[in-house]
Amino acid sequence: MNIELTELDGITMLAPSGRIDTTTSGAVEQSVKHAVDMGARLLVIDFSATEYISSAGLRVFLVLAKRMRDLRGRLILCGMPEPVAQVFRLAGFMALFQVEKSRADAISRIGSPA
Repeated sequence: MNIELTELDGITMLAPSGRIDTTTSGAVEQSVKHAVDMGARLLVIDFSATEYISSAGLRVFLVLAKRMRDLRGRLILCGMPEPVAQVFRLAGFMALFQVEKSRADAISRIGSPA
């Protein structure tokens, strides 16, 4: 598991790679928590290098979505490979998030009104 963190024009981008499961979800949670604690209010999560996500990983993003809503921030997920998108769909989570196909689409959308 590797988590790339970049910032561009006030938009924080996190790109986890590998598997997000019980073993690695803690590291992902710490990374997103740290970014938000440091002031990230426009946040893009790029799943393009994520192979798999478990229910433990889903919980991380559900908690993040609630926190971003409480902070009046914006959160957009993007680049979901089909196995990751399928887990989000089966859990009924797709309706809870703004999801874009690519990082470029997410960056374009996060700068526009919800």
